[in-house]
Amino acid sequence: MANVVLKVEGMSCGHCVSAVEKAVSGAGAVGKVDLAGKKVTVDYDESKVSLEAVKAAIEDQGYDVV
Repeated sequence: MANVVLKVEGMSCGHCVSAVEKAVSGAGAVGKVDLAGKKVTVDYDESKVSLEAVKAAIEDQGYDVV
């Protein structure tokens, strides 16, 4: 399992937290959002999902991974 913290711009409310966590889950990873810190901690299995796929899933929801 790999663990990475991504900085995500554009999150401002509980809906944003839910949308990002669902996007990460849909990509095959587990995400925990820190709304105040504008960060998402992602745990994922590198043999099953790529970090790029996780980033793309978040960006598909309208947020910017920086």
